[in-house]
Amino acid sequence: MSTIEVTLLTGRTIDQGTTKEHGKLSDEYRENVAICEMDPNDLKELDVKENSNIRVSTKHGSVIVKVKESKRAPHPKIAYMPYSLWVNIIVNPQTHGTGMPSFKGIAAEIQAAPTEKVPSIPQLLKQTFRKE
Repeated sequence: MSTIEVTLLTGRTIDQGTTKEHGKLSDEYRENVAICEMDPNDLKELDVKENSNIRVSTKHGSVIVKVKESKRAPHPKIAYMPYSLWVNIIVNPQTHGTGMPSFKGIAAEIQAAPTEKVPSIPQLLKQTFRKE
């Protein structure tokens, strides 16, 4: 299974804001924020199609999300994810005194994850904060 290295950027989206009104536990919210937008050529290199599941990993964690073809291409090796709990799992939790982690320029690896499911918020919380 191939893996590609990308620089991950995150930010707010209109869909993120409007679907928040349905509740962050809704399927509609998850469908709009548990995503990663990638350059069409990167999708080909990874051998995945839009709406396939992928694993996005950084040195801080990994998460399964749906891949979307970016409408803002070309931007090879630059991936984008909306602010959400799915992003919070993979960004550096250190805020360096600012109270806000860095959401830009994150080194990440992406690979196809066809047999894995995009977790819900309750599932993510259980995975992340399980007692050992």
